[in-house]
Amino acid sequence: MKGRRVAAADASRARGPAESDRLTLDETPEKRRRRRQPSRLIEIDAWIDSSLWRSFHAFAAWWEGVTVFSRKFRVRGFNRFLFEVMGEGLTLGLAGFVLLLALAQPAMKVTAKGLPQETDYSVQFLDRHGDEIGRRGVLRAAAVPIDEMPDSFIKAVLATEDRRFFEHWGIDFFGLARAMSENARAGGVVQGGSTLTQQLAKNLFLSNERTIDRKIKEAFISLWLESHLTKREILAMYLDRAYMGGGTFGAAAAAEFYFDKNIRDVSMAESAMLAGLFKAPARYAPHINLPAARARANEVLTNMVQANFVTEGQVVASRRQPAVAVDRSSTQSPDYFLDFAFEEVQRLAREAGLKQRSFLARTTIDMRLQQLADESVEYHLRQFGTNYDVEQGAMVVIGEDGGVRAIVGGRDYGVSQFNRATNALRQPGSSFKVFVYAAAMQAGMTPSDTIVDSPITIGRWSPQNYGRSFSGRVTLANALARSLNVPAVKLSQKVGMDNVTALASEMGVESPLRGDKTMALGTSEVTVLDQATAYGVFVNGGMDSHRHAIMQLMDASGQTIWDARRDMPPRKRILTEDATKSMNEMLVAVSERGTARRSQLSMTRVAGKTGTTQSYRDGWFVGYTGNFTAAVWYGNDSFRPTRNLTGGSLPAMTWQRFMETAHKNIELKPIPFIDDPFPAEKREVATSDGEAPPPEGPQMLSRAAQAVLDDIVERLEALPPLEPEQLAAASASGAPAATQR
Repeated sequence: MKGRRVAAADASRARGPAESDRLTLDETPEKRRRRRQPSRLIEIDAWIDSSLWRSFHAFAAWWEGVTVFSRKFRVRGFNRFLFEVMGEGLTLGLAGFVLLLALAQPAMKVTAKGLPQETDYSVQFLDRHGDEIGRRGVLRAAAVPIDEMPDSFIKAVLATEDRRFFEHWGIDFFGLARAMSENARAGGVVQGGSTLTQQLAKNLFLSNERTIDRKIKEAFISLWLESHLTKREILAMYLDRAYMGGGTFGAAAAAEFYFDKNIRDVSMAESAMLAGLFKAPARYAPHINLPAARARANEVLTNMVQANFVTEGQVVASRRQPAVAVDRSSTQSPDYFLDFAFEEVQRLAREAGLKQRSFLARTTIDMRLQQLADESVEYHLRQFGTNYDVEQGAMVVIGEDGGVRAIVGGRDYGVSQFNRATNALRQPGSSFKVFVYAAAMQAGMTPSDTIVDSPITIGRWSPQNYGRSFSGRVTLANALARSLNVPAVKLSQKVGMDNVTALASEMGVESPLRGDKTMALGTSEVTVLDQATAYGVFVNGGMDSHRHAIMQLMDASGQTIWDARRDMPPRKRILTEDATKSMNEMLVAVSERGTARRSQLSMTRVAGKTGTTQSYRDGWFVGYTGNFTAAVWYGNDSFRPTRNLTGGSLPAMTWQRFMETAHKNIELKPIPFIDDPFPAEKREVATSDGEAPPPEGPQMLSRAAQAVLDDIVERLEALPPLEPEQLAAASASGAPAATQR
């Protein structure tokens, strides 16, 4: 058996190859080729691996070459530190340059149309009684070519403002470094680094706001001016356009105002006094503070000697006989109002297609009210500014005819020409609620209608009342008097924010309004002028107030070109009589029972609304009588929060102080649709927190007197302390120690 199995196995092995060949013949060539070829994925994987391997080795070889080459530049020790600093500086410098170039794009847009042409206008302004109050624009009659100006004046300006004017290209880095060094040594700002070209750029194209963005624009505009104008043209333009106090612009006008002389005839002492005005015209104006002006002129003479423009012997006579200015103590210049009126003249001239550039404009200003408004704002800033941590204020007064009677655009025009009354956009707070309620009254609602003061959520926003509490169902009159936030939001949702926005624009708000859900609480910015204009609709019985600053516009020959009574469009009705009556009744209640009790007057009833923004950044009161509408704002230019300033405090107090005096000796007019507009008995001015009521009239020092006192204080603080022997001698003689020095 075993042999038989072995034989069978051998036979099987003998048959195997033949049968295998037979099976292979049954397959096609394509199938045989496909089974024997490797997979495409394997090929791709192999290609990737080989490519990576070759790339890595190629990079390694290249890096080795770089390393070998860089070893030739290897430095050690201090040289390495120096090269590292230079490299980092170059990197940061390039990054900074790209950033500055990006920030300078707005400046390039500003200069795209070239130099502004508005300054070509020349306007002489009169008040509403016909008395001259100031001029604006380039006074061509007083303009003097730079070649005809005294050499002493040119040297005084350059020595004080920009000694390297003819050496730099608009930005003086050496002067900037010197100023930084002097300021660091003095521990404060005692010297500026701006060139004369930079100052011209600011005067022509920019405002006086102190921001980094403005400084960057100023620098690039300076380079633009240097590339388009010659040095002499820049200097001449600067001397013709710089503000020099007293409402004067340009050296020629300043020479006539302060010395009653042509600029060609000023002496070295007078040139030094004029050159000293460029830094702070309000502080060094000789008609306001002659001692300070002379001290500043003496500094200018010293600068001329230090700059090697003159010798000490040449300025001795000017030091011994300083300049004497013409007495202008009675001259007042409402500069903020004049800037606003100047813009209106330009607009009227463009709209009428007038070709002439010289005009005589009779304005709507009342100088008595202007002075009173200035004193009211300054008084409260001086008395309460530190307590409330507030630095600036603004005020606009409009008559019942729509004429602007007074504008306070800031605390000091000489320090800042930025008009906070007409150009500053600030949140109005609750004073904007008036437009919400007016839209509701216009839609047919009444002050007695009720609304539920309860929690509400719109999206992710849940408005809260000032006291973080709710009062349930309240009347609209009560909600407005208490300045409740939630009812105002609910009411705006009911009447529609589009209707509120449209009504506010019709009433006189020219600032763009966002129209979002929070606008009912005054989050959309407006100007003080907007507020005064809009509230004037209530004084006019629901008619358009038609605000304006120009009564008549005449050409050089005295011919009337434009007359407000003739050429202004007819008034149109904004609010119905019923809506106006309802709003006047509710706003009178605000001053008598609501948040504005400090605004009450003794001779007439008052209507108005307070406003306070988030974090106490802005405080407002906008109110009116039958005679005047006035809007008052307080805040900080930097938007820094104040110390709990509310609209019912400082703004209402300022408004009350102004109105109490403004209504004396005039014919009182009633607020439309108000019963008993003139109380028979004298009202007591409401106060709170134990504060005494403000005085009836302006009882404060003038700015000139205050400047003199400030100068005396500075001089006393600069005096060295007395020695013990001097004190003892003074005590023994019975004389004051100060006289023993």
